[in-house]
Amino acid sequence: MKTVQLKKTATSDWEYLSEQVSLTKPLVLVFGNRYLLEDKTILDEVKQLFNDGEFVFGSSAGDITSQYIDDESITITAIEFEKSEFVIKTANVLENDEKIDSYNTGKKLIEQFDSENLKHVFIVSEGSFINGSQLTLGMNAATEDNLLITGALCGDAARFEKTIASYNELPKAGEIVAIGLYGETLDVSFSINGGWTPFGPERIVTKSKANVLYELDNQPALDLYKKYLGEKSKELPAAALLYPLKVKSTNEKQSIVRTILNINEAENSMILAGDILENSHVQLMMTNVDNIVDASEQAASQALAIRNTKPELAILVSCIGRKLVLDQRVEEEIEEVIEIVGEHTTICGLYSYGEIAPFSGEKACQLHNQTMTITLISE
Repeated sequence: MKTVQLKKTATSDWEYLSEQVSLTKPLVLVFGNRYLLEDKTILDEVKQLFNDGEFVFGSSAGDITSQYIDDESITITAIEFEKSEFVIKTANVLENDEKIDSYNTGKKLIEQFDSENLKHVFIVSEGSFINGSQLTLGMNAATEDNLLITGALCGDAARFEKTIASYNELPKAGEIVAIGLYGETLDVSFSINGGWTPFGPERIVTKSKANVLYELDNQPALDLYKKYLGEKSKELPAAALLYPLKVKSTNEKQSIVRTILNINEAENSMILAGDILENSHVQLMMTNVDNIVDASEQAASQALAIRNTKPELAILVSCIGRKLVLDQRVEEEIEEVIEIVGEHTTICGLYSYGEIAPFSGEKACQLHNQTMTITLISE
């Protein structure tokens, strides 16, 4: 495997972050600031850099390399697989500007792949209005829970206005890109970890619909949430990223962390990043910088421990909520990962609106929030 990385900002041209080497038919991952990705010249620019590449774009809440984390830039990671192959498929959850079924979209997307020797699928999905829970359920249904799928819901800094993605075209809304990896010697491992701690009483969801939470213990959910936040409730919905919900439903083995993406004052409800079922048990969560950094270190150690070979590429997907907590110390969680996986491993990734991966030790992927998700790849 060979890799090349470059960076660009609004005020600077492309700068090589790695040794400039020639690549043949590379997979080119382009993560970065949504405004910069909306520039009509961006596709032509990356094509000039890698004229025989296959290009996957995704907007981020900050792009990640071993050298920096930046939400005002675009990062290119170009990968030449020497023993493996990749196939890219797409779907779009917008049809005549209307939201369509996330479950069927996910199912049909994965069904496009030839399943023979398919080792891994990495997802770069729109993150503004997708129902990530239903998307992952649909993808699992297409594989009978027997394919490793990891990935990210794209971000838009802390604006939550619009996310964009694409394959070999200008980035656009509603797009989901799936990268399928094939190869006999391909070694892919993953891990997730959060570092968030529940606090306060556990409550029962007494009214919800899909990803909208209306009532907890027969009381308006938003009123209860504001009560716990106190003065910080004036900063909603942004403040909600610092106080996600731990959700345990009766049909899940493990608890899921759910970010509150928005609030509806008129309905006294909260819009979550994924489904929340009635009769689920929920609890508020909080964290600090040290816990988040430690969780990233643990995720890297867990992903490394189940490998047969040294990783050549590490794709990191971390949640924007973690970035807001880390603030000026945001690089620390990436530094901990590098310490574990080794400085010779190419590091790329993004801060996201949602992370896609199974729980450790499982195969069926889930939508997660507030986690560090690490995918390690080698040939």
